[in-house]
Amino acid sequence: MKRYTVSVTTAADGTATAYSPRRISGKIHQIEYVKGDFADGVDFTIEGEATGVDLWIETNVNASGVRAPRMPTHSIAGVAALYAAGGTGVLDRIALGNDRVKIGIAQGGNAKTGTFHILVD
Repeated sequence: MKRYTVSVTTAADGTATAYSPRRISGKIHQIEYVKGDFADGVDFTIEGEATGVDLWIETNVNASGVRAPRMPTHSIAGVAALYAAGGTGVLDRIALGNDRVKIGIAQGGNAKTGTFHILVD
């Protein structure tokens, strides 16, 4: 496992965009948010920079948290893979290939900070 740490500081309007320190190749196991002094109700949009693949989108976050993002899988015909006919969709870890993680912040408050840890296998 590798850990990539990204500290984010907002501008006066409460927004920020930050990137992982390097390009990542592997499966995202989890993203940990460590609340600094971001305002309560902060919004996150975390995605692959080159691909735009969503990793974590959440609004009105008030506390530190951990998410283990997953995405739906499909058959080779492009049909959603299900555990049983008409059942629950199969999810799998999200892979990045030589891509940076882009972290967008909104409503974070003026010059406030938070830290994200990205765990990759």
